[in-house]
Amino acid sequence: MANRIRTVKLTESERAVLEERARSQTLPQREVERARIVLLSADGKRNAEIQSALGVSRTKVQRWLDRYEEGGSEAVRTDLPRPGAPVTITPEKEAEVVRRTLEGPPAGAGTHWSTRTLAPLVGVSPASVGRIWKAHGLQPHRTKTFKLSNDPHFVEKLRDVVGLYVDPPERAVVLSVDEKSQVQALDRTQPGLPLKKGRAGTMTHDYKRHGTTTLFAALNVASGEVLGDCHKRHRHQEFLRFMRSVVKTVDRKLDIHVILDNYATHKHPKVKAWLAKNPRVHFHFVPTSSSWLNLVERFFGELSQRQLKRLAVTSVDQLISAIMAYIDRRNVDPKPFVWTASVQHILEKVTKARATLEALH
Repeated sequence: MANRIRTVKLTESERAVLEERARSQTLPQREVERARIVLLSADGKRNAEIQSALGVSRTKVQRWLDRYEEGGSEAVRTDLPRPGAPVTITPEKEAEVVRRTLEGPPAGAGTHWSTRTLAPLVGVSPASVGRIWKAHGLQPHRTKTFKLSNDPHFVEKLRDVVGLYVDPPERAVVLSVDEKSQVQALDRTQPGLPLKKGRAGTMTHDYKRHGTTTLFAALNVASGEVLGDCHKRHRHQEFLRFMRSVVKTVDRKLDIHVILDNYATHKHPKVKAWLAKNPRVHFHFVPTSSSWLNLVERFFGELSQRQLKRLAVTSVDQLISAIMAYIDRRNVDPKPFVWTASVQHILEKVTKARATLEALH
């Protein structure tokens, strides 16, 4: 029986459809396999040869050849209905799952629902709870962080900073400046395994600390170039030392507009005295609790993800070398971060968020 020749007859159009499925990189593997079974049979291959070529059972070959002869190409795309009663969730039960999910768990039941904790209370399976959550876009296990600024001059500062991004002054350089403090020099306790086919690279979950450094960075908003320097501490002394070095790199004929957060170091009396002696340098402070408005934070995120996250070093000096090497490589072909959000759009989102919070609390 296994060695018999059972030739399926195909028209040109039927063969074209099956060949397209057999070559597909996006269809489910089972559909690709079924198309290949039919094509091999149409090419005059015995059942045993089809089994060997595709690594499938005799039963599977016979089943899908039978299905094709009965229903054509559409018959091999879908499975027959499974035995057993269909699973039904009434609209009322679905509404109850959604309602209880939005209400949150009762006191003492944890910080959020899981499918297994909610399922017995509403009388459905955990899988059903998961399907309902997916259908309604509910993700109780996830949260997003935020903080609304209470700065009384929020709008004024917002317009000032966004204006520098979208309409910078002529004959001036706009720099986004901040510190990335407490960057740790970490070494893993054991060597990891490299990436290989079928396995991700590995690294131990624990580490050895070898000290910290603070990265001072100035992002040129127009060019994307980054000026950086590392120091042991991040006091006003180190900040002034960094700013003096930055100013030296800018053409004396150009003004320098610096976007900063409200860290006390940036407003130290000695910093203000230095500004008075350098009238071409202008500080622009983002609103409080609005670090997202400072573009250099985007660079810090990129640095963490691409260089620091998996870095293993045995000293602070090695850490500093790795940071500066990354900045140097990036500056070979810098790409600026383009600000696109308008002041009006930001104010609308902030107003909506504030109204929502006030309504809930």
